[in-house]
Amino acid sequence: MVPIPSPLEQFTILPLIPIQIGNLYFSFTNPSLFMLLTLSLVLLLLHFVTKKGGGTSVPNVWQSLVELIYDFVLNPVNEQIGGLSGNVKQKFSPRISVTFTFSLFRNLQGMIPYSFTVTSHFLITLGLSFSIFIGITIVGFQRNGLHFLSFFLPAGVPLPLAPFLVLLELISHCFRALSSGIRLFANMMAGHSSVKILSGFAWTMLCMHDLLYFIGDLGPLFIVLALTGLELGVAILQAHVSTILICIYLNDAINLHQSAYFFIIEQKRGSL
Repeated sequence: MVPIPSPLEQFTILPLIPIQIGNLYFSFTNPSLFMLLTLSLVLLLLHFVTKKGGGTSVPNVWQSLVELIYDFVLNPVNEQIGGLSGNVKQKFSPRISVTFTFSLFRNLQGMIPYSFTVTSHFLITLGLSFSIFIGITIVGFQRNGLHFLSFFLPAGVPLPLAPFLVLLELISHCFRALSSGIRLFANMMAGHSSVKILSGFAWTMLCMHDLLYFIGDLGPLFIVLALTGLELGVAILQAHVSTILICIYLNDAINLHQSAYFFIIEQKRGSL
């Protein structure tokens, strides 16, 4: 009896270059390879734009793509982060643009057949989300000093409730990193597993060498194509959602409990 392959086999980590020092393992694995490939694609894209001294007045395809990505990221930065001038906001835009581009290329790379979906592993997405979380926390202390700790205790809270509210706010703040990693990992793994299961089912029906099975295969085949398109949209959407969440968390770290829309309303009032 031929063993049925598991849909989770596509997420198996394989050591390509085994490296062991004592009880520590530093093996170069397939996720490491594909993360390097993603980084190479991003650097190659930037090279095509800047190889002749920068952009031109008439942009080519590569320059148009980079400008599109930059404008796509700049909009949530301007909308979600308040209380800062435009020049200060633009200091965050390159960092957020790099994060968005790297996330987008990682997710789309997993859609290529026989490649590896790096973002389908929880430890990788958790490490990325925690690094962003630590960076945002550092920005909060740089902008507000020790006053950043007031983020965990909103104004007007009764004193008896203060210890419980501080604990809840601290747990909620720390869970931001955890929830970001879980969301990306769960979406990518669930989507790829669904496509794998249905495509295997469609291929099995196609190999039955029976006209009835061949006609019946059209249904699962169309579902696989629809799921592939949906998974492609999810890959792009997850990168966009991560960008918006980074902007929201930055706004909280900079302005504490003030929403960005509060500053937009104040600016409109001042212009009247």
